[in-house]
Amino acid sequence: MSNVSHPRSVSALSTPGDFQDQRRLSDLISAVYDAAIEASLWESAIERIAGFVGGSGGGLFCKDVGVPHASIPHRTGFQTPLPVALFQQIYPAAEGHFLGDLEQPIATTDLMSVGELAESELYRQWAEPQGLVDFLSAVVDRTTVSAAIFGVFRHERNGVVDDHARRQMRLIAPHIRRAVLIGRMFEFKAAEVATFVDTLDGLSAGMYLVDATGRLIHANAAGQALLGASDILSSASGRLVARDAQIDRTLRDVFAAAGQGDAALGTKGIAVPLTGKDGERFIAHALPLTSGARRRAGVVGTAAAALFVRKATLAVPSASQAIGSAFKLTPTELRVLLAIVEVGGVPEVATAFGIADTTVRTHVTRLFEKTGTSRQADLVKLVAGYTTPLAE
Repeated sequence: MSNVSHPRSVSALSTPGDFQDQRRLSDLISAVYDAAIEASLWESAIERIAGFVGGSGGGLFCKDVGVPHASIPHRTGFQTPLPVALFQQIYPAAEGHFLGDLEQPIATTDLMSVGELAESELYRQWAEPQGLVDFLSAVVDRTTVSAAIFGVFRHERNGVVDDHARRQMRLIAPHIRRAVLIGRMFEFKAAEVATFVDTLDGLSAGMYLVDATGRLIHANAAGQALLGASDILSSASGRLVARDAQIDRTLRDVFAAAGQGDAALGTKGIAVPLTGKDGERFIAHALPLTSGARRRAGVVGTAAAALFVRKATLAVPSASQAIGSAFKLTPTELRVLLAIVEVGGVPEVATAFGIADTTVRTHVTRLFEKTGTSRQADLVKLVAGYTTPLAE
């Protein structure tokens, strides 16, 4: 890889306190949040993120557990499709991109040496002709059966990933993560407030529109149900209130920050845990509504933020490991068990993993034998019993 230049930065962001730099970051965050409600804006946002981090292109990469290839729903600046056969040659090392901690930058040159990368056919046949020399990513979503990363390709004019690029990725990764999580909850289809509210009412997640003081402007059907239970959240004097006093203070800070603009929210509210009286776990994510396409879309004028509340799912590695150890499951059997919980029945799991229905049925039969169950519904209940709070 003799044509790899020494690491250097191409981003203009160098001094955190500089007003122009802060404005650039604020504008970028706004673009990311706009993409959360309008998927067609992702390509433009990715192009700007790549420039911010110091690269020539990037994308959102989604991969199921145990499958040696990824889908790329949003991308720009590099040739596609990424050849699966070539990628599989470096898969054992490259999979590390999907196994990292949430929001923490990982470079391909962290996972394998520059020399090893240069000798791979993926580099020779795909990356080198495009002038690509490294890849920097951060995990932005993870479930028991899949993971999503956001990654930026480094061009030879950028050099391999350096400390500056890692810093830039750390700044923007929490906002990409929030946008991805919220974007998965709903598809924004209309500019009219009434239609927007109808769309929100169709969500299974609880959703609340609030102003900067926490005053409740709108709650969708699922949100109203949570309020009616007066467990994790309630309405007091027209304000959204959390049962836990510390969490309530956190939410107040989140709403106040959202009223000051996208950048003010920072990483606050990226994952606010909520616990019911019976120990049931929920997680809340805030989307600021005071800037960009979100404001132009006609969202209620006084709303500063949308708060999305959903049940916490089994996504803690230690929980799945406990299940595997308790029932002496093989890694494949454990993946199939968790997939049944999050994906569905045998046909859906087979499609997700790219294997035959008969193979999945064989694993399910072994699961029944080892766990002492006889129905897939019993397997779901078994996994639910091991659920623990999300580690955020």
